[in-house]
Amino acid sequence: MQNKFKGIASLLLATIIWGSAFIAQSVGMDYMGPFTFQAVRGLLAVAALLLLIGLRDLRQRGKKPFFGDFRSKKLWKAGILCGIPLFLASNLQQVGLVNTDPGKSAFLTAMYIVMVPILGIFLGKRPSRMIPVSALLAVVGLYCLSCVGVTSVSPGDLFLLACALMFAVQIIMVERFAGDTDPLALNLIQCLVCTVLSGIVMFAAEAPVWSQIVSCWLPLCYAGILSLGIAFSLQILGQRHLESASASLIMSLESAFALLFGWILLGDTLTLWEGIGCALVFLAVILSQIPTKELSAPKPAQEAQAENCKA
Repeated sequence: MQNKFKGIASLLLATIIWGSAFIAQSVGMDYMGPFTFQAVRGLLAVAALLLLIGLRDLRQRGKKPFFGDFRSKKLWKAGILCGIPLFLASNLQQVGLVNTDPGKSAFLTAMYIVMVPILGIFLGKRPSRMIPVSALLAVVGLYCLSCVGVTSVSPGDLFLLACALMFAVQIIMVERFAGDTDPLALNLIQCLVCTVLSGIVMFAAEAPVWSQIVSCWLPLCYAGILSLGIAFSLQILGQRHLESASASLIMSLESAFALLFGWILLGDTLTLWEGIGCALVFLAVILSQIPTKELSAPKPAQEAQAENCKA
């Protein structure tokens, strides 16, 4: 029970941070390009995690080697496999935020909750019978969010859908490869991978300006240290203590928190159709995680006769 409460608390805190971080990420687009934002954000996350791990290891001197966790090949393998989809997801999300408000972005990103069990089919996991209903509701919801009143889908919406797919891959990678690895150390490696790859694209496609980076220090620190550094460590910890259905359901609250913070801090509003779309996507997210009781298969006739004879 204590571990379950720990998992719920970890994921709930992570979703609050992620939801509010949409505001910081949106504001950051007023100062710099998306890849510059992600590279600097990731660098801050790596620095913060190195400091936390170093202070923790100093307190545990004599119990284990200083930064000893990083000697594990399993940890590096898990970090790289989690870091690549995190790089793709976070940058696709940042590009999508250029043309989409934070609340709508959060709901489109939340589509990973529907995608996770679908992708699980390729890993031999049998999906819930609610998946077709959830997928239909999600498609209708996305139409209300993105297509009502317009003749074409916004490019930002497509980027965010691709982002949702990459986040679904990242969640599956964490579940499959994280195991009993240290959450802070694993997150540091995946953040390092994300930072290096974002930095390469930044120098190739953008022209970072130091004065703009300094002017955006608060959104960068919030999105880097809290969202990427702390919240993703909490995600790894939470997924360790909860079943995937429970964890995904809690993580879906990220979209609701993003709408709340967008309303409080930015004065964002939703149209009626966007509100209906948000409600349908949120319902799809919940239904996709409801476990269904499989009907037991009928017994073969010979087995039934044998049981009757024994009786």
